[in-house]
Amino acid sequence: MKALSHALETGRLHQAYLLTGTRGIGKTTIARILAKTLNCETGVTPTPCGVCQSCVDIDAGRFPDLIELDAASNTGVDNMREIIDNARYAPTAGRYKVYLIDEVHMLSKSAFNSMLKTLEEPPEHVKFVLATTDPQKIPVTVLSRCLQFNLKAFPPERVAEQLDKVLTAENVPFDAKALRLIGDAANGSMRDALSITDQAIAFGHGKVDEAQVRQMLGSVDRDFVWRVLDAVIAKDAKALDEECDRCFENALAADDALAQLARALHRVALFQAVPESVDRDDPDHPHIARTTAALDGETAQLYYQIALHGRDDLRLAPDEQTALMMTFLRLLAFSPNAGSAPAREAGGSASQTAQNASPARANAGAPVRAQPTRATQPAPANTGSSSNAQKNSQTANSAPSINAQENRAFDGDWHKLATSLPLAAMAKELARHAVLLGYENNVFRLAVPQDKRPLATTQKERLANTLTEYFGRTTKVEIELTDGAGNAVATNGAAPAVRESIATKETRVKDEKQAAAEAAFLADPAVQVFLNEGQGKIPAGSIRPA
Repeated sequence: MKALSHALETGRLHQAYLLTGTRGIGKTTIARILAKTLNCETGVTPTPCGVCQSCVDIDAGRFPDLIELDAASNTGVDNMREIIDNARYAPTAGRYKVYLIDEVHMLSKSAFNSMLKTLEEPPEHVKFVLATTDPQKIPVTVLSRCLQFNLKAFPPERVAEQLDKVLTAENVPFDAKALRLIGDAANGSMRDALSITDQAIAFGHGKVDEAQVRQMLGSVDRDFVWRVLDAVIAKDAKALDEECDRCFENALAADDALAQLARALHRVALFQAVPESVDRDDPDHPHIARTTAALDGETAQLYYQIALHGRDDLRLAPDEQTALMMTFLRLLAFSPNAGSAPAREAGGSASQTAQNASPARANAGAPVRAQPTRATQPAPANTGSSSNAQKNSQTANSAPSINAQENRAFDGDWHKLATSLPLAAMAKELARHAVLLGYENNVFRLAVPQDKRPLATTQKERLANTLTEYFGRTTKVEIELTDGAGNAVATNGAAPAVRESIATKETRVKDEKQAAAEAAFLADPAVQVFLNEGQGKIPAGSIRPA
């Protein structure tokens, strides 16, 4: 809002302002403040006094020159014509007539057309303030005549800080953790945060208590995700089963549990890259630091992807508890460090680090599987440098061994090659989502969807090293990011042809089987009778391929 403050200070005012942002973020409040800055009796100023008659009347909603219109219920051209006709007359009590049109994207096309001329060349005493949650629905002709301000959603930390100030001023007792819960539930809306806080005060008999807020919101225990991660690090399946049972005993949603797990892993990954991203006084700081010490960056990224996919699986699973527990077991099964978590502190073993990290480990009943010892692989021929040898040594420690063969040729079938390579879990994911654009001079040109950028960044060298070992000669990988969902156009000298990644092909085949199963089921005469004459219904997701 610096641009708006500067405009008010210098008197360079625009005829129309557009405020965009999610609901409850303060668009209407800012519009009313703008009306005060224009009509304050102390003069046009970015800091209205708030005590003069104009400011008081605007706050009270009785200022005659602030005209508010809810476009959601007044969408027609007649409503707009009434505004245009009224705009010709001078203000009654202030310097400017301010027209606040809320949810302006709801206006009809004819209403927009009728306001264009006035919006472009309004009388000197008229200012328009338009507010919307969906600026994409506003015609370009209107957008081009407005000075636009995009209001960002409040992060949970900022919401909690503001609620702290409000409750302190109101002398309402509260827990800091409860405010963070409300901040998460508000989804960036300060209005929603205040509404939830009002409910929490009533629910908590005059105070905002963490346990009662959790019960009211139906959200998981804040330390739940850290206990889950501790159990995963310790390979403690029994503790995971207990956490899953506890979740459903308290009637908590599996989707919320997995969302909080993904959010916690995001904070861990961010802390690994930017340690100052988490304040020392943050209540989660000890958990984040402890988990960071036990997980490397690759594993944190893998766990994050598993949590996201677990949310997708909820609609397909037999029930939510099964889906949640299977996601927990997947965290155990797909850990690249299958035997133990890596040690991060000098002088401490991985098992000691994990043991110190997990309070849930005291009653661990799951055996720890021994990791087979992998023999160090010989450096491939023609590497030409010690750095290549070092890279190949790293590859040998992260994937099953390959018997290097000289003059092994690539036949152009990327799917066959990618599925046969013994890659570690994350590198295999990169290969599954890659499309071959070309292969020349021992260089694979691959296309990868934009949302797989972390895989491309962290796993490109590992994939190249495995290919080098497989072919017995130095092989490189070049990656281009695409906007598609795994599809790209191959242009290696021949006519362009659209190819699929392994992941895209698997999804397509699955969808085709699903569509064929549904078509065959619905074509059955008995099913037709059931639907048409018996007025039956087929529950969504109940038809599955054989």
